[in-house]
Amino acid sequence: MNQKPVRIVHENDRFVLAAKKAGVNFHSEEEAGFVLQVSEQLGIPLFPVHRLDKMTSGLVILAKNAETAAQFGKMFENRKIEKYYLAISMRKPKKKMGWIKGDMASARRGDYKLLTTMTNPAITQFISCALRTHERFFLIKPHTGKTHQIRVALKSLGSPIAGDERYAQSDEARKEERGYLHAYALRFDLNGEAFEFIAPPDKGERFVSTECKAQLELWSHPWEQFSLK
Repeated sequence: MNQKPVRIVHENDRFVLAAKKAGVNFHSEEEAGFVLQVSEQLGIPLFPVHRLDKMTSGLVILAKNAETAAQFGKMFENRKIEKYYLAISMRKPKKKMGWIKGDMASARRGDYKLLTTMTNPAITQFISCALRTHERFFLIKPHTGKTHQIRVALKSLGSPIAGDERYAQSDEARKEERGYLHAYALRFDLNGEAFEFIAPPDKGERFVSTECKAQLELWSHPWEQFSLK
């Protein structure tokens, strides 16, 4: 394989935190997926405990053993792991901050849609601000982990993610160099030890613009943005 090495953000005897690039499959299909790439790079089998869509870049936890994987699995299930994402849209949202809640259901061609019912809802919290002309920047805290949750939530606001060929207008999305969704930060306690990780995006013209970087300075501790909201 000729892939560039995956960036390892943190490694200890229980887990690895690695940075996935946009456009890389999480699991292997025609070519080696992200999990296999990291496993082969480190020379050990790794256990995925959550996943990112192909278009999404950013932080991923990979456990080094089945026991730690099960521990992380319970932590995700019990919402003991704080996750923060960044997204850019070319559309102004119906509201600038707040909550998006509702059940999710399958739609056409593998899409999902947000419902008004609340039986087992997807719950997403967000704040946003303007960047350059037509750019809306989102800091997002999902409180549940449904498939396509953030992508569907932002579409429901009228602000589909730039470059999202599934939920944005396809002709516009194809003009973007990537899908602008990034897993930005994670915070959790494991066996009494506190962990905080932040990894700003480094690919995609919109993510590396001067305006975006300036805003990320203000969002450098993303959990503080939601503590009073």
